[in-house]
Amino acid sequence: MNDQEYMKIALDLAGRGVGQTAPNPMVGAVIVKDGAIIGQGWHEKYGGLHAERNALASCRESPRGATMYVTLEPCCHYGKQPPCADAVIEAGIRRVVVGSGDPNPLVAGKGIEMLRERGIEVVEHVLQEECERLNEVFFHYIRTKRPFVVMKYAMTLDGKIAAYTGASKWITGEAARGHVQRMRHRYTAIMVGVGTVLADDPLLSCRIPGGKNPLRIICDTNLRTPPNSQIVTTASQIPTILATCCLEREKWQVFEDAGCRVISVDRRNGHVDLSQLMEKLGQEQIDSVLLEGGGTLNWAALESGIVQKVQAYIAPKLFGGQTAKTPVEGAGVPVPAEGVHLINTSMTLLGEDFLIEGEVEQHVYRNC
Repeated sequence: MNDQEYMKIALDLAGRGVGQTAPNPMVGAVIVKDGAIIGQGWHEKYGGLHAERNALASCRESPRGATMYVTLEPCCHYGKQPPCADAVIEAGIRRVVVGSGDPNPLVAGKGIEMLRERGIEVVEHVLQEECERLNEVFFHYIRTKRPFVVMKYAMTLDGKIAAYTGASKWITGEAARGHVQRMRHRYTAIMVGVGTVLADDPLLSCRIPGGKNPLRIICDTNLRTPPNSQIVTTASQIPTILATCCLEREKWQVFEDAGCRVISVDRRNGHVDLSQLMEKLGQEQIDSVLLEGGGTLNWAALESGIVQKVQAYIAPKLFGGQTAKTPVEGAGVPVPAEGVHLINTSMTLLGEDFLIEGEVEQHVYRNC
């Protein structure tokens, strides 16, 4: 096997930490000696051992003189765990193959430099694109200190998210809905507008065995969330934030008593200032948000420039209806050239439905 093949194994290992490591990255490590894998590991959960130390601990023989494959540059600073570069050096690893560098200013090349200074051969950029894609959330968060926002919606082939009556269950099939649940497990938080709460009374939980419930964020400009909604009545079990422009503290009490956190955000264009909200969330180490809003919130998010990625689940159905809801509403762009453009797009078949994903190239059409 060659370097790329061993790095692919490390990548697969790293993916096992999905939903558990935030705000840390997902990292996998494989140790090879005399053509055989003698140890492997991954960063299993935030606060736990890093991938390199887990791999070293799993070795069935001495790793001295071996090669370590690791998807992200070994750290060289003290956090919740001691530096992994120290562990690599102490173990007598002869060669380290790295997928991508660590953008954290506390590392950023220093880990690799530290290894080389101790005489360890370091090979960089092996499957770098794949390694960086795996940690797109971490890379964005560490560079901007703001959450990576994924705008998700399900629609019919004619662009409807509900029938003209408002009925919306179910647009997509079980395979697509199962994929959405895995995304709720993957990302740290889920965000909707109060309109979705009023219309659907959703629970916004992760419904897969062993899944992690995302932190729930409700954008509620005037604090209209019903106290008897599922969101409020389960707030003591699932962390819940109400982001509001309402400054009447007495209105907050019923929600706070139920276990919700209410945070005050400035008003922008008549609604919650989403850019300011992202700054506040980033300060609390919330590194990613799955946006499952309606057309109004989705447009506001695009207009504010907070969206990094779009996930559109498309069902092979036609609803019609002049008044039927669409996934992105608001004012819209005045001309096609000013539309929000997606790059690096991909399409995945999920049962009979399609998932189209893409990164937002130009974050915002600003009319302010």
